[in-house]
Formats: sequence, C-alpha cells, structure tokens
Amino acid sequence: MTRKLMRQIIQIAVLFGALSVVLSAQGVDAGKHTFASNCAGCHGLDAKGSERGPDIATRRAIQKLPDTSLAAIIRNGKAGTGMPPFHSLGEPRIQAVLKYLRTLQGQGSASPLPGDPNAGRVLFAGTPACSNCHTTNGEGGFIASDLSSYASSKTADEIRESITNPNKNLDPRKRTVVAKTSDGATLTGVARNEDNFSLQLQTLDGAFHLLNKSELQSLEHQPTSLMPADYASRLTRQQLDDLVSYLMSTAQIHPTKNPEQE
Repeated sequence: MTRKLMRQIIQIAVLFGALSVVLSAQGVDAGKHTFASNCAGCHGLDAKGSERGPDIATRRAIQKLPDTSLAAIIRNGKAGTGMPPFHSLGEPRIQAVLKYLRTLQGQGSASPLPGDPNAGRVLFAGTPACSNCHTTNGEGGFIASDLSSYASSKTADEIRESITNPNKNLDPRKRTVVAKTSDGATLTGVARNEDNFSLQLQTLDGAFHLLNKSELQSLEHQPTSLMPADYASRLTRQQLDDLVSYLMSTAQIHPTKNPEQE
C-alpha cells in the first residue's frame, strides 16, 4: 500500500467520523424540537413531568426501558394512561425524540463495559458456580432465574450489588426453604407452590418434591437467598467486573421482553 493511498484512507476515515458526530448532533437537535412541539406540553421541557404527564427523565422504571420499548410507546401510545400514539411523526423523528430523551435522562452515550466479558463467561461457568443455578443463553441450572436478559434493565452498579448482596430487598418467593421429612431427610430449596396443606419444593439439584405439611417434622422459611452472600470476599474486584460485563454483553443479545417485571 502506497503512502498516498494510506493518506486517502485516513482522510476518508476522519471525514466519516466527523460526519457521524454531525449527524448525531442533528438527531438530538431534531429530537429536541419534536419533543418541545409534541411532548413537552404534558411531560415538561425537561421531561420531569407536569400535572398532565409523568416524569420520564428521572424515573428509574422509565430509564431502564430498552430503546425498542420506549420507541414502541412513543409510536403506539399506552392505553389507559392518556399517552396518545405518535406514529404519524414517522420513524426518523420518533428515533430522534428517543435519542433526545436519553440525553435528558443522562444517557447520551452507552456506558463502557467495566471488565472482560469473556473472562466473566468463564467465571460464570467456573469457580463461583453461577451456572449451577442460573441459566444464560440456554445453558445452566434452572432453580434460579434466567439471567440472559437480566442486565438489560440494570446498571453495572446494580448488577454488582445483586451479586455481592443477594439478600438486599429479597423477594419473599426466593427465600430459602428447609423441610425435614418424617424419615429424617433434609430438603433445601425454594417453594414453587405452597398452601396451608402442601408444599412443592424445588431443591438445588433441580428436582421437585411434593410434600404434605402434616407429614413433615419441621418446615423453615429462612430470610436469606440460596445464593451465597460472600462473593464480595471470595471474588476480586476485577472478577466482579468481569461477571458484570458478561451479563451486560449477554443482555445485548437477549433484550428483556418485559423490563417492568425485572
């Protein structure tokens, strides 16, 4: 390759980079104008809400929605909320509004991954034994939640917190249950179904046990998760960052279908 050709390639790359910046800025400006004309009347110019519409700038539930879900709300409206459809704006203007809204939410650019997702994938299936209970990409255990799309509605700090402090704000349905049967066997797992008379317990090996409470020696609902609570000391900061990065990269492939339930 000659020096002249190399210079031309560099010049073209620089021009494309500059054009990308200009188009991005134009997209935000166009979105700002469209937002002011069509959305600010209800949500306010800063998107923090008014008497006519909710705050869509600082509410975490809105911030966590993926771009596809927010665009769908703008396009199709939301029945029962007073949010009308704006499909008449056309897709380019809808995307411009979405981009501008993200800047109001403080998300002008995507956050870089905090660690190495490939190292995190190895860790997930290795020493911490995450995959013994959790599934990603169709592989792993089934006693705990599928984490394929988990990170699509979470920040890196929130994911790290869920790893190191699994008992914080623990869903009662995910508490550890310990049942001692009449023959002295101890079964530990989570309750999948329970009423006054019976319990369907899934144990760590994934097996389901239908138990009659009247036949149990004891039954204890512990205030803790099955997930180990010592990962903060067992794993280094780098390892935690790698796990977080793996979950974030996986979520980019498997965006959540219903982020409001996360």
